[in-house]
Amino acid sequence: MDLLNIQYNEIKIFLFILIRVGVILFLMPFFNSRIIPVPVKAGLTIILAMILFPVSGPYTGVYPDTTWGMFGLIIGELITGMILGLMTQFFFEGIRMMGQIAGMEIGFSIANVLDPQSGFQTSILSNIAYLLAIVLFLILNGHYIILNAIRESFAIIQPGSVHLTQQVFKEMLHRSGEMFVIAIQIGAPVISAILFIQLAFGLITRLLPQMNVMVVAFPLQIVTGLIFFGISLWVMLHFIEKYVQTLDRQLINMMYFLRG
Repeated sequence: MDLLNIQYNEIKIFLFILIRVGVILFLMPFFNSRIIPVPVKAGLTIILAMILFPVSGPYTGVYPDTTWGMFGLIIGELITGMILGLMTQFFFEGIRMMGQIAGMEIGFSIANVLDPQSGFQTSILSNIAYLLAIVLFLILNGHYIILNAIRESFAIIQPGSVHLTQQVFKEMLHRSGEMFVIAIQIGAPVISAILFIQLAFGLITRLLPQMNVMVVAFPLQIVTGLIFFGISLWVMLHFIEKYVQTLDRQLINMMYFLRG
């Protein structure tokens, strides 16, 4: 009986580890893509949960015996994984937004393509910026930071200790607002260049109304926009380096906020 009881408790511990790991992974950049088959995602989630089980099991605490108590713990694990996953996703959504704004300013809004990762129509430049950001994030070992944060989360936030305090909502609101700041800051070179070009051709149109400005403006706008979009990608590299350096501290701070 004791052996069966221990096995049953271990199954419950593994279940809660699996839920938290699964939610975080399914919200991670690139891993949440539709091009990755669901069995592959599920398999990787199970493998990571098995790897984390020996080191995270001792921190999982005592589980209630009632159905409602277990249901509450499952909801807490879902909330924890969702918040930690979104903390990582906000930055990359800001980069995707930067590419969307750049594409619209350059004139590529009519050349949107179907993004196989999200399943929505998006700008070509948005896809380029997002995929490049993912590659740079992996090169800078950002995925190791996320895996380490998942491991640390079980030591900081035990099942049943999740508290949605006012500080959690403030932090999430602040991080979500940073998406727009990141999009404007990274896309500032291309946005400023296109703005000055449009202003210059607007003055030319007023001074020389007989001139067909569109014949000259559109190709020049595209060439200039692509050049400055390359500069924006170089700026993005410095933002990603800074983001990777501070990501571990951001996730750990959010864990302490969730613990209450």
